[in-house]
Amino acid sequence: MNYIQRNYKIVEQKLIAQTGISLDIGSELIDSELNVGLLNFVVKPLVKAFYKHWSDNEARVGTLKQIKIALDSAKLLVENGDISKEKFDDVINRNFPNYLENDQTDRQCKKNHKHYKKLKVITKKLFISQVEECILFLQVKEEVKDYSELSRATFKTKENALQALMRQLDFNDEGIAVVEQDDTIIDVPAGRNIIVNVLRKGFELTKKGLIEELDLIFYKKLPI
Repeated sequence: MNYIQRNYKIVEQKLIAQTGISLDIGSELIDSELNVGLLNFVVKPLVKAFYKHWSDNEARVGTLKQIKIALDSAKLLVENGDISKEKFDDVINRNFPNYLENDQTDRQCKKNHKHYKKLKVITKKLFISQVEECILFLQVKEEVKDYSELSRATFKTKENALQALMRQLDFNDEGIAVVEQDDTIIDVPAGRNIIVNVLRKGFELTKKGLIEELDLIFYKKLPI
C-alpha cells in the first residue's frame, strides 16, 4: 500500500468514526429536547420517528458517501500530480452534484425556498474546503500509523490544525444559521424548531470535542 492509500484509509476511518459520534450526540439531544418540550402525544412520536429514520438512513448513508466523494476527489488530484486551479475546479464541479445529493441537510430542504441557493453555495464552499484538507493529508509521505501522527505530519502545529478545522466548522455554522434564519426551508412533518435546535446544539458539542481533541493530538494531553 503506498502512502496515498495508507493516508486515505486513516482519514476515512477517522471521519467514519466521527460521523458515528455526531449522530449519537444528535440522538441523545433529540430525546432530551422531546422530554423537556410541551409537544402533545401525537407530535412527539412523529418527530422521534422522523429523526431516527433520518439519522439511521439518510444522514449516516449520505455522510459516508460524502466522505468517499471528498477523499476520492483529493486522491484523483494527488495521484495525477496536477493540482492546478483549472484541474481542481474541474474535479470540484464534476463531483459536487453527487456530494450535494448526499448532504444530510440538503436532503431535507425545500429546493424552491428563497434561501436554498444561499445554502447550496455554502455547501459547495464546505466541499471545496474538505477536498483541500484531504489533499494535504494524502500528500504526507512520512511514516505514520494513525490519525494523530498523520495530523502532526500534515499541520506541524496545533495552530495550523485549528485554523484548518475552524474553516470547515465556520462553513457548517453558516449553513445552520441559514436554517435558523427561516426554518420553513426544512421540509419535515412536524417539530421544525426541535430539529433546528438539535442541529445547533449537536454542532456546538461536536465543535467543542474536535477542538479539544487537538490538545490530545499535538500535546498528548486530555483537555481540562
